[in-house]
This record gives sequence, structure tokens and C-alpha cells, in this order.
Amino acid sequence: MARVRFIGSEPVTVPELGGREVQPDQVVEVPDDRFEGYVCQTTKWQPVEEPGAAKKTAAKPQKTEA
Repeated sequence: MARVRFIGSEPVTVPELGGREVQPDQVVEVPDDRFEGYVCQTTKWQPVEEPGAAKKTAAKPQKTEA
């Protein structure tokens, strides 16, 4: 999931997020495929974490004694 910050001046209800109310300066997660639909509205949303940017940690290989 990507993350965006709402930069509007008053709370908004976002139907796409299940009718959730988003407050000014609040960061929310949005589906990766909808990220551009938010950040293209430059007076309302700004990018925080682009799609696919989530850090994934790999499991460390376990040492085996022979």
C-alpha cells in the first residue's frame, strides 16, 4: 500500500477508503493502483510513500552445524 498526506484545510470523507473521514495533515494508506489518483490532486494530497516503496526485510539464513 502507498501512503499519502491530506493537505486540505478541512476534514473530508473519502468513500474509496470505506467512508473514512480524513483530517488535515493526516497520512493514510491507499491502494497502490490508486496512488496517482490522489497525488494528481496537488492542492489536496501529497505523496508520502510511493507504491512498492515499502521496506521488506528478508529472513536471515539460519546457520546449520555439520
